[in-house]
Amino acid sequence: MTQGIEIDEIPTPEQPIGLVASAVTAFVGRTLRGPVNTPVTLHSFADYQQVFGGLWQPSPLSYAVEQFFEHGGQHAVVVRVANGAAPPTITLLCGTETLTLSGLAPGTREFLRAAVDYDNIGDNEEDRFNLVIQRLRVPGSERIDAQEIFRGLSIEPTAQRFVGTALLESQLVRVRGRVPALRPDATAHPGARVSAGQTLGYVSSNPDGDDGSPLSEYDVIGSGRSATGLFALNAIEHLDFVHIPPLSRDEDIGPSSLVVASRYCRDRRALLIVDPPAHWTTAEEAIHGLRELNFSSPDACMFYPRLLVADRLRGTAQVFGNGGAVAGMLARAEEQRPVWDISAPEPEQLLRPGTRLACNLTEPERWRLAANGINALHVVRSAAPVRLVPRTLAGGSSAAADWGYIGARRFGLFVLNSIERGTRWVVVYHADRNAWQRVRRQVSAFLRDLSEEGAFPGAEEGKAYFVITDERVNTARDTLLGRISILVGFAASRPGEYHTYLLTHSTAGSTIKPVAVNALDSFWTHDVLREPEGDYVPMLPRGGDALPGWAG
Repeated sequence: MTQGIEIDEIPTPEQPIGLVASAVTAFVGRTLRGPVNTPVTLHSFADYQQVFGGLWQPSPLSYAVEQFFEHGGQHAVVVRVANGAAPPTITLLCGTETLTLSGLAPGTREFLRAAVDYDNIGDNEEDRFNLVIQRLRVPGSERIDAQEIFRGLSIEPTAQRFVGTALLESQLVRVRGRVPALRPDATAHPGARVSAGQTLGYVSSNPDGDDGSPLSEYDVIGSGRSATGLFALNAIEHLDFVHIPPLSRDEDIGPSSLVVASRYCRDRRALLIVDPPAHWTTAEEAIHGLRELNFSSPDACMFYPRLLVADRLRGTAQVFGNGGAVAGMLARAEEQRPVWDISAPEPEQLLRPGTRLACNLTEPERWRLAANGINALHVVRSAAPVRLVPRTLAGGSSAAADWGYIGARRFGLFVLNSIERGTRWVVVYHADRNAWQRVRRQVSAFLRDLSEEGAFPGAEEGKAYFVITDERVNTARDTLLGRISILVGFAASRPGEYHTYLLTHSTAGSTIKPVAVNALDSFWTHDVLREPEGDYVPMLPRGGDALPGWAG
């Protein structure tokens, strides 16, 4: 379910649903520094270094993000998760008492400093002061990553600029504990650092920051109610791939977390990239290990083996999970061939030069891995006459054969995401018959454009897709509540089969449910939609008329 629709971002009914390619990849895990449980958008590893501090040996995520950008990724979202970490504090003297400021970001690499002055403060305003907060790249240097200036703060709780309230707007610090009765002393006092050429002194943060303990699975999954861990990504409107790197160099993500993460990706219409466990050192172990793992999902994929990569911190080659590199390759592939261009051959996904596999694979082993849903990584182009098509971990659980392949699954998710975002305008319009017709024309035009781009090569002419928005899926009560449903079906790869979904918009958000319809030869006269769980959604009879919305 998509929640929290922003009205000012909703398209109008006159706007077409665009064919926009994107490959947004989210990473969740431990970092050296940076905001916690806050998704941060990055476009290079230099961005990552500035916000999260660069490579860190206890952080597999840092290496995964580096590999992502090195393998062609361009748009990442990182969520930092911490376990028991503590932020540094700043102690400001207030006569014989102290005012304590606590950093928002925990860790030993959060270097803060503060300065207090009374510039433009009247002699009769003894409760007021000015405060400057800075984050430094390196302690004791003048390399400032962030700075905030708060003028005219007050120590009086009833004042409009009360320091405890005003600092709620800060991205760096908060007031900790009681505010003293005296304002903070100006910081040009013994022990304060005075910058070159300035009279303003700075008080550096105390060495009481703590990086915390290694992560647990509870930390990375987090809480939906509190929007922590994986669920912090709820703040991001659109995701294509999600990767949770290993908890540490020696501990992989467990099966229960994989199930939760894959369901989250299903709800967000994204693809989960799963690292193969570290103890799978041969193709045979990977095949048996996947069976023992007992995890299958059309919303997840796995590549094998792990990678042997130069670790710049240790100065030697180390084995790492491949999820970051895989995400980069998949993102790069979607730029080379748009996700909707099903008729074009998929580009061969190769690791960048210099990357080595943790174990070598023979061609028969690659085929055996593929038969079990595991994709084999390549460092050179395959000489085999038939190329393996990348698969998801659907196994035998997928309701549609198409969803066993990454390309087809990504295309299906792209269609649903595009229609859901492009039709949000209905929540601010009266959901009457006029709106039904307008949204049907809009979605039909989008699917027609896809069809002309070759997106449904196996479809029977005139029946590549259908869109239904009339009273068979919208009742009088729906109209009264301002709710509108859109039944969309588009051709699967097998002739005569369709992927069919019921999309519902309301002021509370949007939902998309897969539904099954009657066999197409009798589809024109039956008036029932069936959800996969077995429930039936009644459709108002129309006397056997053909369902509107078919086009080719």
